[in-house]
Amino acid sequence: MKKLFLLAALAMFAVACDDDSAPVGGEETMELIAPALYMDVVTSDGNKPFTGVLSIAPCTEGTSIYYGNYVNSKLSPFYGYYFVQNGELYTSDSNRELYLPVGNYEMVYWGTPKYEEPIYAYPAVREPAYSIGGDMAQQDFTLLKMSDSDAYYPTYDLVFACHPVKVGTEDLDAALKRVVAGLKIILKDKDGQVLSTEITNVEVRVTNIYEKLNAYTAEPHGNPCTVAFPLVRSTDGLQMSNGIVMLFPSVGIPELQLNISLADGQVKHINQQLKQPLEANNKLTLTISIGDIFEEETSGSITVDEWNENHEEIDVPVLQ
Repeated sequence: MKKLFLLAALAMFAVACDDDSAPVGGEETMELIAPALYMDVVTSDGNKPFTGVLSIAPCTEGTSIYYGNYVNSKLSPFYGYYFVQNGELYTSDSNRELYLPVGNYEMVYWGTPKYEEPIYAYPAVREPAYSIGGDMAQQDFTLLKMSDSDAYYPTYDLVFACHPVKVGTEDLDAALKRVVAGLKIILKDKDGQVLSTEITNVEVRVTNIYEKLNAYTAEPHGNPCTVAFPLVRSTDGLQMSNGIVMLFPSVGIPELQLNISLADGQVKHINQQLKQPLEANNKLTLTISIGDIFEEETSGSITVDEWNENHEEIDVPVLQ
């Protein structure tokens, strides 16, 4: 019995000396809850379990004011950060779970899905700033400008949701929606022959892309930008294409521009307006067939023999 009392006394002493867990102003130490997580993503075939990286920013109830997250029992600006597999938390040392007092919160979810189909390898975007008491509605995901060009980098694949959660009785359970558009370009010879080896580089430029996505609503806004990326020659040489490029939605109907550099220094151009805007959760696969580029003028436009646009919804594949 004496040993039991001694252990209890030591435990009380340790708690009293721990600044992270000490009551403030005579208040009782609040209970912190780490809600369970279950994530889906919306597809044309219904909701499917989400696999990828997810951030969760809790805001005060019914507002866009960032609340923060308790890390080591201290309120901090570090949002929740999760690796998710098949809709549930994947064990990783990189996870930073949410710990919050019981209560109502507005949860803002942003995720980047894992893809089995290749996507563009060098996206870049400026993320929102997270500060306790800051207004998330005044923060954005913003395209980044290339240092050596007037164009901007493509974005990451982004999915989003925002809805209230009662921590203590409800889980982090949301259906994420994709808020970016996908674009795949295939350039080939009109006769199905190997593309000329004189083509050294193809730069694709897409005009009228919104500059920003609001961090609280995912609504696109800002100045229209031009996003650029290269095409890569296939191993058999029959085409040049790109892994799927992700773009913020467009301001109206964009123009697609191809700048084709040749070994002799000439630059050939293809400019054509798309048939419809680039919209969230839509993928455009565009196949462009060209003739003999050396039959054209020395520098200037190329005649396009076939321009095939195929718009479709983007589905996130389930991890096998």
